[in-house]
Amino acid sequence: MTENTIIGIHHLTEKSLGHNGIVQPLLTDLYQITMAYAYWKSGKTKDISVFDLFFRKNPFQGEFTIFAGLEECLKFLKRFHYSESDIAYLRQTLPDTIDDEFFDYLSKLNTNDVTLYAVEEGSVVFPRVPLIRIEGPLIIVQLLETTLLTLVNYASLMATNAARYRMAAGDLKLLEFGLRRAQGPDGGLSASKYSYIGGFDGTSNVLAGKLFNIPVKGTHAHAYITSFTDLTELQTCTLVPKAGGEHRNLSELATNWRLKLISLFNVVSTEASDGELAALISFAIAFPDGFMALVDTYDVKRYPCRMTHAITMWPVTLPNTLSHNEYRSGLLNFCAVALALNDLGYQAIGIRIDSGDLAYLSNVARHFFNEISKQYDIPWFAELMIMASNDINEETILSLNDQGHKINCFGIGTHLVTCQRQPALGCVYKMVELNGQPRIKLSQDVGKVTMPGRKDAYRLYSESGDALIDLLQKSSEEAPQVNHKVLCRHPFEESKRAYVTPSKVKKLLRICWKDGNIVGPLPSLAEIRNKVQASLKTLRPDIKRNLNPTPFKVAVSDNLYKFLHDLWLQNAPIGELS
Repeated sequence: MTENTIIGIHHLTEKSLGHNGIVQPLLTDLYQITMAYAYWKSGKTKDISVFDLFFRKNPFQGEFTIFAGLEECLKFLKRFHYSESDIAYLRQTLPDTIDDEFFDYLSKLNTNDVTLYAVEEGSVVFPRVPLIRIEGPLIIVQLLETTLLTLVNYASLMATNAARYRMAAGDLKLLEFGLRRAQGPDGGLSASKYSYIGGFDGTSNVLAGKLFNIPVKGTHAHAYITSFTDLTELQTCTLVPKAGGEHRNLSELATNWRLKLISLFNVVSTEASDGELAALISFAIAFPDGFMALVDTYDVKRYPCRMTHAITMWPVTLPNTLSHNEYRSGLLNFCAVALALNDLGYQAIGIRIDSGDLAYLSNVARHFFNEISKQYDIPWFAELMIMASNDINEETILSLNDQGHKINCFGIGTHLVTCQRQPALGCVYKMVELNGQPRIKLSQDVGKVTMPGRKDAYRLYSESGDALIDLLQKSSEEAPQVNHKVLCRHPFEESKRAYVTPSKVKKLLRICWKDGNIVGPLPSLAEIRNKVQASLKTLRPDIKRNLNPTPFKVAVSDNLYKFLHDLWLQNAPIGELS
């Protein structure tokens, strides 16, 4: 079985994604443009600002986040320009009192004077640490806010969700099947891209495969099975053997194999659907090297009542003998066609189960695959893929792991692409410096107090290579040194502090955009994908666990701590009692 199976299409050359035409300066909130006019009217065209883009809380009740979306941010900066039609629209939309000179000013704006620093895309990141630091003229940097946030928020949320599925599934294959449930076409494309970055192996989204060079995978729907009623509908019954030669009648081979297997499956012939067999034969003739079949159209297992994987929490114990009611049609017909293909030198890929008790059914399927492999001396038959779909989420996979399933591939859609557990990440974009002077946002909610001033971020590592702590400090401070003790402080709780002696120090924010150009080559999607897994490996298991994970520490230097609290006191109003 190869990577390019399950009727897969894999592009051999790496492609660079073209710019998304929707991402343009008018993809913003109106108040950004009204603020820009007010800044302009106030004579702030020469003011130089520094903004931080960051988030305050990790998603999905976890303690880590994957940073994604940087490439699209840089491409947006590259193409930032108000077109003639943009200016004409703004003239119609904004109040008549807007000065004409402002529209001329907007038409000439570009990002040549903007400098952008960012964490490497695909890195594990944590609350309060700037993902992006943007410096430049106040008006243009303000106008970038909404677009940058929309490019980073969903991308990072999606990549994080996918990474969590990857950790739950271990080494099993993961396929993204969510396009039909995504929030619109652009949401579907973004979900395919960032689920791949997060660790998925492929997508059903053909356009995403073309644009992003992601392996495309697919099987067939129940509609294909139900489009056949009996074997007489087969227009083509023959297939050339893989090694060449005369056509052989696959329909006859499959029918004969089904008769042989009836005793093994302990069913009666009337329980197997001829229409389903005809559909599987026709599909095998069309894709003899990629035969992957949906086997639950007419019922995989007969239950007194239908059971679902979501509520089945007990371990699976397979009976020594399976009653004639265990499997009626789908698996029997698949095995018959797979064995017929084997007679002609082809290897089937496997089955997909889309309903029922997935843990139990996967064990039953694996049992039959093993029995056929032994009885007919076909070693690869025991290794056939069992794919499970049917509204699977992260908790489902963890539960199936506890139940001892035999699934080796999951097709995941709705819960993945819609991020149902948490629909938004909540990144924010805050001014931290203006004309060299620090700016701070105060709030009764301490969590919303911003870290003032231009800052750098460092990750400190232990001797074993584990990430210990992220440290924020003023850019004017000397960087932490390897094997030198560093005082790390909680930003708001005075008594929480510790000395850390790092064995490795990594500067997180690197320059990505300067003088109107992207700095350095952009990494490929595959390189970003590898970065995600490498970055996750630096975290201790207790930080990544699903239940009650340990928070990763983010600290400030002693100088930044004092600077923050001095500025806080200077800006906080003094109450008066009477």
